[in-house]
Amino acid sequence: MKHVLVGVATLLFASLSFAQNFPARPVTLLVTFPAGGPTDIAGRALAEATSKHLGQPVVGENRPGATGTLGAAALVNARPDGYTVSMIPITALRLPHMENVAFDPIKDIRYVMGVSGYVFAVIVRADAPWKNMADLVAAAKAKPGEISYGSHGIGGSVHLATEEFSAAQGIKLNHIPYKGSADMLAAMLGGHLNVAVDSTGAVPHVAAGKARVLAVYTEKRAAVWPDVLTMTELGYGIVSTSPYGIGVPAATPPAVVKVLHDAFKKGLEDPIHTRTLEKYNQPLWYLSSEDYTRWAREQYEKERVIIERLGLTRKK
Repeated sequence: MKHVLVGVATLLFASLSFAQNFPARPVTLLVTFPAGGPTDIAGRALAEATSKHLGQPVVGENRPGATGTLGAAALVNARPDGYTVSMIPITALRLPHMENVAFDPIKDIRYVMGVSGYVFAVIVRADAPWKNMADLVAAAKAKPGEISYGSHGIGGSVHLATEEFSAAQGIKLNHIPYKGSADMLAAMLGGHLNVAVDSTGAVPHVAAGKARVLAVYTEKRAAVWPDVLTMTELGYGIVSTSPYGIGVPAATPPAVVKVLHDAFKKGLEDPIHTRTLEKYNQPLWYLSSEDYTRWAREQYEKERVIIERLGLTRKK
């Protein structure tokens, strides 16, 4: 027992010593969507703001694909030393119920902090023939499978919400997944995609008169588009949000997690970051490490129920 206690004390001392010297070099923030989209821009703003408070640069590194879950997968093999931090979208808690993935969201990730979320909207080109959702539904019924819509990937919040909407309306839309907002909006504006169900990365295009918003998926109207009705107001009863936070490898020492949490929280509240969120109408969604961990565990079970209801559970 004496040797065990000595061993535990040694490990605790080493952990505290490491934390006191952390960080001694730049920290990498894995941004899980492509460059140029709102998540990339907001993530890099968070990295820039946090650098001021961490004492070392926070460097953004894009890991797009797999519906935003490649960052979570990367944490499995990353050293648990605090130098690799990843964005954790809600899809990291959903995709494991749908397909085989390289990570366990409960066992492999230590949740550091909740950050933000998105306002999803149904967006078409300004010259599209559909002036409202009723027009779109009518056209889809007349031409099953011919109208295409884009999402941020299979299993993403947009994909599930739109499939649920389509099923309720008895229509069939052609789903085309993209890695993120930037390439989806480019396809829509270029005429290669009929409908972009996207976050508010479309704000500049709508403001420039290149695109039109038919509806938003939020519970309340979006501040950036106050005249656009919600899907609930239109009678469709669909609400979809997609919060995200940041996480590290599960074995990261608690003292290091606290250093990261405290610095990223200051970065979260820094004008460099908050102004970027305001630009894209993204709300602050701060959760402490404890609250974020609790939310992740509860949401993981909720996602399982949703996936089972939609018949999308992975084959075992």
